[in-house]
Parts: sequence; structure tokens; C-alpha cells
Amino acid sequence: MLDTTGVIPRRAADQAAAVLVCLDFGGDEYEDGVAEITRLAESAGAKRNRVVRGARKQPDARLYAGSGKVAEIGFAADELNAATVIFNHTLSPGQQRNLEKELGRKVLDRTELILRIFAQRARTSEGKLQVELAQLEHLSTRLVRGWTHLERQRGGLGKTGGPGETQIELDRRYIAKRVAVLKEKLKDLQKQRVIRRRARSRRDVFSVSLVGYTNAGKSTLFNALTHPSAGAYVADKLFATLDTTTRKVWTAGGNPDGPGLQVVVSDTVGFIRGLPHALVAAFRATLEETVRADLLLHVVDSASGARLREAEDVNKVLAEIQAAEIPQLAVWNKIDIAGNPGGLPPAVERDEYGRISRVLVSARSGAGLAGLRAAIAEAAQPQQQSGHFPIHDTSPELSI
Repeated sequence: MLDTTGVIPRRAADQAAAVLVCLDFGGDEYEDGVAEITRLAESAGAKRNRVVRGARKQPDARLYAGSGKVAEIGFAADELNAATVIFNHTLSPGQQRNLEKELGRKVLDRTELILRIFAQRARTSEGKLQVELAQLEHLSTRLVRGWTHLERQRGGLGKTGGPGETQIELDRRYIAKRVAVLKEKLKDLQKQRVIRRRARSRRDVFSVSLVGYTNAGKSTLFNALTHPSAGAYVADKLFATLDTTTRKVWTAGGNPDGPGLQVVVSDTVGFIRGLPHALVAAFRATLEETVRADLLLHVVDSASGARLREAEDVNKVLAEIQAAEIPQLAVWNKIDIAGNPGGLPPAVERDEYGRISRVLVSARSGAGLAGLRAAIAEAAQPQQQSGHFPIHDTSPELSI
């Protein structure tokens, strides 16, 4: 359920209902954006929603959508009895405050909505620390909200004392202290991960990370590659998985008691279009597993009409986190849903050097998994023969 604390609606509103605002500023990705914000809202707990569309040349400085469109949004919210209005855009603190005042409802922008989904999905203590850090850093830019408690003055000696320290200054100081504590805790956890990676490197274990657009089926594929009891959470929701899960896999027909190649596979959080920089730090642990991997399995939803654009968005994030140079193997998933309309490549594709570069699979049915295992073993062969599995510790550190 969406948390709507902070603004009290004019009447008792439905906490599971939301109005979604999608403005078209030109471009080819508008309809994809409408579908995506709808799924994000549903993943956050909005069981009923209504989309308000509009077109503008540029955002309104005060209300982002303009006074006429805001009136339309308010009417839609009244009809739906919605407690929340969600913009599929990034709002400034001033715009968010003005919109809440005009609408009398909680207003979220795209960044804040994703942060709330992250908070719902975090399972481990480290994941919760990462999300809290991202939320506090986002909140630190939005303390001026027009609430009366931020206007109080404290301090002073006696009745004639000075104004003292404002509440907003106290809030900022508290946030700064808490951010410092969280960063120290995450640094300690980062050291533990480095030790574990070095131990894997000494054992000559090949490291594989699953990356891809959110809801591409990474966790289902992870469970299929390792074992259904591996326990990676699977759901038809955006950002269903936030915390990193790592398991051992034996490929090339091997088994734990016989010959074969041992591989460590890590499941990761899904990427998304226009992921704000502030949110990249929210899943630092997952990104570190990606940066340090020997091979990336780039999982693509072959049933999605926007699959090529989604793959491009993932590659942009990989470049941002210095993971663009890590070898990739494209894994087109969900072929049981997509069928073969003629736009899909052959079951296994090879590059100009004869190496497997793309595999078609169905994580749900198991089709193509044997070819995927063979492709992973093939990618690991050069390093297996040299006896060296790099851990990529020379890559730049991810800042938080």
C-alpha cells in the first residue's frame, strides 16, 4: 500500500488508488512510459489507477503541468477518490510542494515512487541500509515543504534570546549524521564482499552476473540455472528483486562429484529507463557484483515490443557503472510467450569469431537452458586454461 503520510486529503481517500500523470514533451517513448509508470504504480500497491495525459512544449515552472491540467488532475482524483497523485517525471521540491497544496493530496514523482518500491522489496539488512541512504539523500533536497513545523525557531536565553536554530537546520543536521553512519556501515559490508571475492578468485571460480531490464525474468532464470530451491524471489512486478543472491552452478555436463566447471552466478536488481543517478547508489551491492563479474548474462524480455530499447537502456547503465567492457552474453528470455514471429534470431547465434553471442531460452519451461550452460562454459574456457579468473579490483570504486 502506498504511504501517503505528509498531506491530509480533503476527505477520506482510497490509499490503494492513484492518479498517474504522463505528459508528452515529444519523443518516441511516450506510450512505453505510460505503460511503465502504470506497472510501477501497481508494483507499489496502487490497485486502482487512472492516467491523465497531456502534451506540453516544456514543464510549467510552478506546477509542472500548468494550472488547467492540474485542475483536470484534481477532478480525476476526486472521481477516483485517490489518495495519491504520481507524476511520471522528476519534480522540483517547489513544484511538488505547490502541487500538494493545489490538490490536497500526496504527490510523488518518478524517483520517489521507485524509492518506495525499493523500500518494499529490500529483504536483507544491507539492502535496507542502501534504501534508507537513498531515501535520506533524496529527502535532504526536499526539506522546504511548507509544513508549519519547519518554520519554528528554537533556542535563545530567556524571553529575549536569539532566534536559535530553525527546525529545518536540525532536520538537515540529523540527516547528515545518519547518512554518515549508513555510509560507514556499508563500507564495512563492502570490505566483507571484497574478501569473499578474493576467496573465490583463489579457488579459480568463474563469476557470472545476471543483468537486464526490470521484469525481464532474471530471477526465474537464476532459479532455473541453479535450483528452484535457490530462493530468488519471483513475481510479475517491477523491481521484484533488490537484494543480491549468489549460488554455485556446475556447467558443461559436470556435477559436484565429477568433472565440470564451477561457476558462481549472481542475481541482480533490474534496470529501468531514465534511472536517476541517486538511485544507482541504492543498489550498490548488486552493482559491485556486476562490475566484478567475469561474464554478464544480459537477459532480454523477447516478448516485449520495446526489447531493443530496453537492452540499450541497460547498456547505458552498465557504461555508467564502468561495466561496459565486461564480456556479455545476450540471453533472450520468455520465448514461450513471444513465440517466433519472424523477428527473433536463431536459437543460438555466434559472432564473427565463432563464439556463442546470443541464446534463446525460456526460464519457465527450461527450453534452451542446455545451450546457455554450454555458452557459459565456452566463455570461461580461455580463463580456465590459463588458470586465472580476474576479480576486476582495478575498476573504479562506486561512490555512495
